[in-house]
Amino acid sequence: MSESTFRKTLDMDLVFEKLPISEGQVVAELGCGHLGHFVFPLAKLVGSNGILYAVDIIPEILDDIKKRAYIEKLPQIKTVWTNLEVFKGANIKSGTVEIAFLINVLNQSEKKLDILRETARLLKVGGQLVLIDWKLDAPNFGPPIKNRLSPAVVADLAAKSGLTIKEQFAAGDYYYSFILKKL
Repeated sequence: MSESTFRKTLDMDLVFEKLPISEGQVVAELGCGHLGHFVFPLAKLVGSNGILYAVDIIPEILDDIKKRAYIEKLPQIKTVWTNLEVFKGANIKSGTVEIAFLINVLNQSEKKLDILRETARLLKVGGQLVLIDWKLDAPNFGPPIKNRLSPAVVADLAAKSGLTIKEQFAAGDYYYSFILKKL
C-alpha cells in the first residue's frame, strides 16, 4: 500500500491525538514495514533526546529505514531486526518502551499471543500499546478476511498478555484500534 493510500485509509492524526508523544520518550513501531508510515512522524515527535525503535523481521526494510533516517538527519531512529514471535527476541531491554505501535501485524501471524507477550515485555509498567488492525468488514483490499481478527479476539489476547484495554476506537473506515496499558 502506498503512503498516500495508507494516509487516506488510516487517520494518523487521530491516533496521535489519542496518545500524544512527547519529546524525549522511548517509542517503538513493531513490524514497521517498508515505508515506515509511523516511524518518521514518531521520530520527529520524540525528538533528538528520544529514541524511536523501528523493528522488523526483514533486513532490507530496516536498511531502507536506516538510509532514510540518515538522509533526514534523524539519529533517534534505531533499527532493530527481530522476530516478534520469539519471546525476548528483540534486542531491546525489557520494560523500557513507553509507547509501542503494532499496526497491521497480528493478521500476518499464527503466533498472535506470542507477539503480544513480546510487546508487553518491552513496555515499562504503565507503558501503552497502540494496536491497529483491519476491521472484519473492511473492503477486499488488505489481508484476506480469514486472517483478520475481531476486536473481541484481540481483547482476549491482550488480557492473556498482561495488557488491559484503556480505549477502543476507529482509526479510519477500515481499522479498529486499541490503546492497551501494561499494569
